[in-house]
Amino acid sequence: MFIRNGRPTVLQRPLDPGRGEDGASPAPARTERPLLDRWALAELAAVTRDVTAALEEFDTQGAGRLLAQFVDDLSNWYVRRSRRRFWDGDASALGTLHEVLDGLTRLMAPFTPFVTDEVWTRAVVPGLTDAPDSVHLASWPAVDTEALDDTLVEQMALVRRLVELGRSGRTAAKVRTRQPLARAVVAAPGWASLPRDLVAEVADELNVAEVLELAAVGGDLVDVSVKIDFRAVGRRLGKQVQAVAKAVAATDAVALVSDYRAGTATVEVDGAPVPLEDGDLIVTETPREGWTVASTGGLTVALDLTLTPELERAGLVREVVRLVQEARKNSGLEVSDRIELRWTAEGALAQALDEHAEQLAGEVLAVAVHAATAGEGDGVEGPEGSRFWVTKA
Repeated sequence: MFIRNGRPTVLQRPLDPGRGEDGASPAPARTERPLLDRWALAELAAVTRDVTAALEEFDTQGAGRLLAQFVDDLSNWYVRRSRRRFWDGDASALGTLHEVLDGLTRLMAPFTPFVTDEVWTRAVVPGLTDAPDSVHLASWPAVDTEALDDTLVEQMALVRRLVELGRSGRTAAKVRTRQPLARAVVAAPGWASLPRDLVAEVADELNVAEVLELAAVGGDLVDVSVKIDFRAVGRRLGKQVQAVAKAVAATDAVALVSDYRAGTATVEVDGAPVPLEDGDLIVTETPREGWTVASTGGLTVALDLTLTPELERAGLVREVVRLVQEARKNSGLEVSDRIELRWTAEGALAQALDEHAEQLAGEVLAVAVHAATAGEGDGVEGPEGSRFWVTKA
């Protein structure tokens, strides 16, 4: 069950846990799966634990909120980020999704009895041995303590917050998400310890070629100013608040903010160090020309807005992907159907389609992408006088 256009959607075909579409590739052990899969299983273990505890205390509302949040995370992060892997019949992705659907369906059964029974029959039972015909005859899920991973959950939460920040920066700069950019620069506690796979998730979501840490590129992206939050500092330090404010104003802003984000910031007042806690400072970062910057809660994401001809052509291809996906949908094709894509275009768009033919094919599940002769039918009108034809392969 997934959320599509605000409504639950039941799978149209069963998932085979641990096997690709050819039925020959068993899912790897959990520890050998990608971090995204392990995160989904860690979240399932946590929600199983917490929902069980809530129901034992007769807190049905709390249990319902936990399940709603988990379904949202599953639909709008895990499934969306794993879409290509599902198309390719990736055994790890399919096996993980089946495990999650199995546990989630059992957890939701008391709340949505009819929908969960449908999901159980269509998506869960075909991949289980000796499964009961109804989810309401299945046992309550046990907590998989080995799957629990608080560190990974926190790291993925950081990834998602940074992605939201980067998107808000694009919106503020009026730059489309589909337009690739050269780089993003991040300042965030815990960033240096993120695994490379999670850094790649940020880059892909923000549609940038690389993601760098602010310390690695220097402080030339933004002008930084800092002042204390008088209310927060006053509650903690009372009469010292004015002295702390003067000390903060006299300190190098860039160095102070760097220490503050690392949790080690102090200022000297009357010859003694005074530590600055989370929430004590108000940091303002003004982007310099060619950059957009978004900051909140000690996190900052800066995006390089400089567009080269190569990046502009890559952006044109992203627009074509959107157009072709809409044409697939309107043609009644199944999500997994392969197509043949023909096109007519001129100038920069034609060059872009030639340069990125392989990428375009992968995005729209095309077995062939090639130029066509004008007049081969109506097709779909694209940008800059182009036209595209989508046929099932």
